[in-house]
Amino acid sequence: MTGTDVVDTLTRYLALCDVPARVAGDPGDLGDLFTEDAVWEGGGGAYAEKFGRTEGRAAIVSMLSGYLPPRPHFRTNVHLLFPGTVDGDGDTAHGSWLMQQLSRYESGDAEMTVARLDVTFRLARDRPRISVFRTERLFTAPLPEER
Repeated sequence: MTGTDVVDTLTRYLALCDVPARVAGDPGDLGDLFTEDAVWEGGGGAYAEKFGRTEGRAAIVSMLSGYLPPRPHFRTNVHLLFPGTVDGDGDTAHGSWLMQQLSRYESGDAEMTVARLDVTFRLARDRPRISVFRTERLFTAPLPEER
């Protein structure tokens, strides 16, 4: 498993969470990025309360799908991933990145968020898959109204 393979998995995940999605696919594609026993959790005060902890591939896909079309949550949503670090040991790797998220909600409100992503990957079916995904909000600010 290379650092490039790990980053490719993470960037595909973020692209599938964009609205409108930048890649073709349905929520089933999200599931293909996680191990069966994966954990997805919010860290820090704000995100631990907002997101909590979700265990298992199916539960993670269900939780994430609640934010994606056809559910009315985001009008537009884009994730920007900054360079990070990846350390690997055989069939596992751990990476840490800063991510910026620009969101306009169905309500019309918009915000910019910066979060730290700490992600553990495990080689499964010959590809790196997310086994632990942890996000912690570091900064948020409102964006101007759409004109």
